[in-house]
Amino acid sequence: MVNVLFVCLGNICRSPMAEALFRDLVKKEGLEDQIVVDSAGTSGWHVDSPPHEGTLNILRKYKVPAEGLAGRQLKKEDAEKFDYIIGMDESNIQNIKKMLGQPRQPHIIRLLDLTDHQKDVPDPYYTGDFQETYDLLSEGCKRLLEKIKEEQL
Repeated sequence: MVNVLFVCLGNICRSPMAEALFRDLVKKEGLEDQIVVDSAGTSGWHVDSPPHEGTLNILRKYKVPAEGLAGRQLKKEDAEKFDYIIGMDESNIQNIKKMLGQPRQPHIIRLLDLTDHQKDVPDPYYTGDFQETYDLLSEGCKRLLEKIKEEQL
């Protein structure tokens, strides 16, 4: 089983959108019995909160299921549970490493490093541009799935 965790600051915009997109890709590829997907935030501001309405709206627009998404905070045990921990921006990556220390060293990756795009996924909580975030996450998630299939499956 391959465990994938998407991480952003608050776990209400980017990381739950990525979780939903990636889960949908995994299901369409028939890999849901081989890949588990989750998301978390480095802050605890939105624990147990649903995703931002902008995230839910864009997922609905593209018919991506969003059931079961709820905010949670990254915790030290995540380093042992997840094989891939995917940050949305450089600040997330630094916070992930600070919070998790140097355990068994899962793959900690900034998502857009897998693409030819800018390196940080802009936070739509501040930009208001959920479409841009969706487009960038869609490409990044496709590339991540290719990487996991090459390395693990």
